[in-house]
Amino acid sequence: MTRTAPPGRYDRRVPSDTALDVLTRQQNDPTFASVWDELRWRGLVHVSTDETALKEALDGEPITYYCGFDPTAPSLHCGNLLQLLTLRRIQLAGHKPLALVGGSTGLIGDPRPTAERTLNTPETVADWVERLRAQVSRFLSPDGDNGVRLVNNLDWTAPLSAIDFLRDIGKYFRVNSMLKKDAVAARLNSDAGISYTEFSYQILQGLDYRELFRQYGCTLQTGGSDQWGNLTSGTELIRRTEGATVHALGTPLIVNSDGTKFGKSEGNAIWLDPEMTSPYAFYQFWLNTSDADVVERLRQFTFLSRAEIERLERAVAEEPFRREAQRTLAFEVTAVVHGTDATQAAIDAAAALFGNGDLSTLDEHTLRSAIAELPGSTTLPGDADVARALVETGLVKSLGEARRSVDQGGVYVNNARAEDAAARLSDLALPGGVLVVRRGKKTLAGVSIG
Repeated sequence: MTRTAPPGRYDRRVPSDTALDVLTRQQNDPTFASVWDELRWRGLVHVSTDETALKEALDGEPITYYCGFDPTAPSLHCGNLLQLLTLRRIQLAGHKPLALVGGSTGLIGDPRPTAERTLNTPETVADWVERLRAQVSRFLSPDGDNGVRLVNNLDWTAPLSAIDFLRDIGKYFRVNSMLKKDAVAARLNSDAGISYTEFSYQILQGLDYRELFRQYGCTLQTGGSDQWGNLTSGTELIRRTEGATVHALGTPLIVNSDGTKFGKSEGNAIWLDPEMTSPYAFYQFWLNTSDADVVERLRQFTFLSRAEIERLERAVAEEPFRREAQRTLAFEVTAVVHGTDATQAAIDAAAALFGNGDLSTLDEHTLRSAIAELPGSTTLPGDADVARALVETGLVKSLGEARRSVDQGGVYVNNARAEDAAARLSDLALPGGVLVVRRGKKTLAGVSIG
């Protein structure tokens, strides 16, 4: 089966495929002489150790590098996606990735600036480790001399005794330096304080880097710039115990231009797991990117070339109403995470909701996901009528107004003009017992029969 991609990005039909299939077709932009130059242009370098030495390392023979992901939830989210794509960019340059899922650090929890984390059970963390390992493996190629290797820090921390931990690792960390870490300092100045458990997190992450250095010759760790204190705890531990210099790279924290936190919609995180955030909702999240943010997102979250992104930047300036950049961004990122088939299904669903497609051709899961995103959507019994549906969904204020709207021809149920305000919903529902109720051209709500 083939799918049609959005206008302005492709002039060909793209096959239905998986996330790694999409990433495998993509290469680093030949415009750039080195992967370091590309990372800089894409705004992915916020802070690093010796920049000259790091650029030389990335431009030279293959190195081993890693990024860690803690199982603090059953899925990764959009913020983690930036790290996964950064790992992939460096892998495309020939370097060897290690993807660490923290079976031990997930039992502890990285200190947040606000309050102590709730400790999850070992069984929960072990389950989440497996879920995250499966997600991470979708974004990094296992093939070739630089295929990804998945590692779990529980493998080397579980055998450690408390005495070994304190004598062999803890003695290399200075409390005065540890107190200066941003999250630790924030907690110390709060009423919540910080437990020794979370205070020790940076020691565990430093141990991870040293273990990967010893086992695999790993010389670069990447992560968010908010993790900089944890990243450098590893570089310092390796310097003190191994007498070696290694590197760290911190990507910027992504914040929307209006100051709101990136990666959330209606207060909820945007997850990579399709059961937690549907492909439809995921696509809509990226489609709703503001003009002020869309070019930066294209640089950071897609593998489009510099020339193509600069063309889209001009389109934003000259014809913002076409939203070509947003449609391209949404297609590219959703295809990477969920594959082109699910992406096209999300596009088809959005078109059908607004009368530009046949709702009956959508699969039930996609349709329900789309309806769930509509404001005012509700559940009603099958013997309820169209007029009640209009009132209960907030499309009109009263039953009288509902009847008048139907009589005037301004109400649609599943894209068909409603002829009778007293028609039973069960007689109009699509397979699966759902309906899309529309007043006018753009005011929509969903109804599930239950």
